[in-house]
Amino acid sequence: MGITTQNTRILQRAFIALFLFPKNLLYIRYIYMKYELNVPTSLNEITLGQYQQYLKLPENLTENQVALKMVTIFCNVPDKVVRNIKAADIQTIVATLTKMFDETPALTREFKLDGKRYGFIPNLDNMSFGEYIDIDTYLGDWDNIEKAMAVLYRPVQGKYDKLYNIEPYEAKDALEYKHMPLGVVLGSIVFFYNLGSELCQVMMDYSLKEEMTSQQKQTLEQSGVGINQYSDWLKETLQDLKISLN
Repeated sequence: MGITTQNTRILQRAFIALFLFPKNLLYIRYIYMKYELNVPTSLNEITLGQYQQYLKLPENLTENQVALKMVTIFCNVPDKVVRNIKAADIQTIVATLTKMFDETPALTREFKLDGKRYGFIPNLDNMSFGEYIDIDTYLGDWDNIEKAMAVLYRPVQGKYDKLYNIEPYEAKDALEYKHMPLGVVLGSIVFFYNLGSELCQVMMDYSLKEEMTSQQKQTLEQSGVGINQYSDWLKETLQDLKISLN
């Protein structure tokens, strides 16, 4: 049997196994070398910290090396365990992990982390200048994006029905936010991409309808450039993850 034919059959078995799993199965469980391997099937089963670790992988890795690291990072097991898993099973696991990014994450208003409830900032219009600066600085920086999440999501202090208050903002290292669900992070990125697109359209409509001074036009143009650049970054990020913007 040739190597190409053998690899083809391995891939076929992997995808057959993947689609035979029940739809309501929350994770796939493998046990190797006394390690229990829980394979995430949703973006909210991956942490922000795990994804940051994945993004730091060297660009010169081969496809097989990337597959090894994906399983190591997202399933939280040592390399030596992954190396002892059957090749067909690795193909199935990698296909499962890849399939997660077919999701289109919506904005999550509240989530729990270590028993504590966090809520999305209730009113962006009331955002302080300090909050705005930290969001603008860190939302486009995957190495430090947890600092932007610490602005957007803060511990809930009081709640009535769907209404809630959150703790006052205080700049900090925000390391605990590395444990928040990746789906929540990406949902907020989608939200700001859509918000930026809408804001660009509003600004363009305004410029056509209103008579402005040269200084006002210059300010508007500068703001529009910034928003477009930021929206471009968000769009590229989401497209790299194969996340739909519709």
